[in-house]
Amino acid sequence: MKSPFLTLIREQMLTRHYAIRTVDTYLYWIKYYINYNHKTHPAMLGATQVEAFLTFLIIERNVAISTQSTALNALVFLYREIIKQPLDMNMNFTKSKRGPKLPTVLTTQEVRKLLTLMPLAQQLLAKLMYGSGLRLMEAIRLRVKDIDLHYYTLSIFNAKGGKHRRVTLARELSTDLKEQISRAKKYFDADQLNTEYAGVYLPNALSRKHPSAAYQLMWHYLFPSGSLSIDPRIGKMRRHHIDATTFQKAIKKTAIKAEIEKTVTAHTLRHSFATHLLQRGTDIRTVQEQLGHSDLRTTQIYTHVIQAGANGVISPLSTLS
Repeated sequence: MKSPFLTLIREQMLTRHYAIRTVDTYLYWIKYYINYNHKTHPAMLGATQVEAFLTFLIIERNVAISTQSTALNALVFLYREIIKQPLDMNMNFTKSKRGPKLPTVLTTQEVRKLLTLMPLAQQLLAKLMYGSGLRLMEAIRLRVKDIDLHYYTLSIFNAKGGKHRRVTLARELSTDLKEQISRAKKYFDADQLNTEYAGVYLPNALSRKHPSAAYQLMWHYLFPSGSLSIDPRIGKMRRHHIDATTFQKAIKKTAIKAEIEKTVTAHTLRHSFATHLLQRGTDIRTVQEQLGHSDLRTTQIYTHVIQAGANGVISPLSTLS
């Protein structure tokens, strides 16, 4: 049986227009926190218990700092918006000492083989992620209007941190993108004949100002789902974008098929994009802008990947021959 309390939190988050993935993530950590405290209602707990839980995640579960931060964000929301008892942000808890891992990067030959062997249904998505340095959800959430085949750019809206940016688009994808837009239009045309269809999801401000936009092709997803579904925000029928899980499974299977002996994920394509740009001499600040990083230090991790040995030092063994 579903928890009425967790159901309430879900409804409150949807009312505030949080992304579905954020809702699911926050609910996961809130549920984990409640179970950790022997199913005690959070209203009966406070900063002391939150500190203990966050420390537990580091000491017992050895999670990364980003994971601990996500759990903290979920609990901050819980106490501020649901319990109405904001947490003291000067809490004292153990923080992760795990440094960021160097990202897995493919060689250009590995990328070429991977993209060639990707299933046709996911091939264009993979090419966009590598060719433009996109995160998986940024690629999946692309709308028809975001594709500019005149200036060869992609517009990325409401990315991580709610930021917008414009990135490069490989000219070689022009034909494939036109074909994908045609496929999206077929779904769009069929949906217009469905009396239960409530249009595509739009950000809240836009849906209020331009309600008709939900029924315009330009606002529909470039990679539409193969079936209609009920939008939990409004309880009406819509066509969402494709599911991320399908792509994640496909790229892992393809990496094995391509005999790539590295741990390959969807994000590996983005890592490879950044590293290959730097290898070609692209200015690091340009790479930062393409990736949408707020802090240059985040981008600088890719410079470590391309250094030969430790800080560019040549091994003495290499001089023996």
